[in-house]
Amino acid sequence: MLSRSGRPLFQMLFGPVARLFVRLGISADAVTIAGTIASCTVALWLIPTDHLTVAAWTIFAVVVFDNLDGQIARLTGTSSKWGAFLDSTMDRFADGAIFLAVAIWSILHADESLANWTALGAVVALLMGAVVPYAKARAESLGFTANIGLAERADRLTVILVGVFFVGLEWGDWWLTVATWLLVAASFFTVIQRMVTVYKQAKAEPGESQAETA
Repeated sequence: MLSRSGRPLFQMLFGPVARLFVRLGISADAVTIAGTIASCTVALWLIPTDHLTVAAWTIFAVVVFDNLDGQIARLTGTSSKWGAFLDSTMDRFADGAIFLAVAIWSILHADESLANWTALGAVVALLMGAVVPYAKARAESLGFTANIGLAERADRLTVILVGVFFVGLEWGDWWLTVATWLLVAASFFTVIQRMVTVYKQAKAEPGESQAETA
């Protein structure tokens, strides 16, 4: 949801930075890889060591920086299937690092009454977050569209980083417990949305009689 509505704003705000990178000869692939390495490093270093407020702001800044790759590719005419594949694959690494870091923080630092629930929520949210893009990718590979959903990547990152930030402000560890399980529910709902969308498209096709096995 945020990834679609926020894209024009990011293009307007960071277009000059993207053009500067183009002049410096920095490629879209380089930005994608650098952003992923930075996201993973920051998440796995700052969150488990309980530097949550700094972690939230730094990861947010890195994620925004990572969005420059698409603008650079368009400006240089280098948009490609490889670039899209690389970007999507690197996103899974970054997401995994963030949610794994939250789970580790929960075990090490969270209130004992919430630690297990928060860690479990982070792991389940990570798994569900992997199913969400898979459902879209699989639909597109079969010739359908599933560009719909309550919990796309930008939405998931926003919720988890808000939770990290509020806990860092010492407003209560329960913020991350709520954030992780909210993401579990939202991701599950998004998968159902995409399944229903693809089902309707499949049933509308002539001669559609049975599902293809994966």
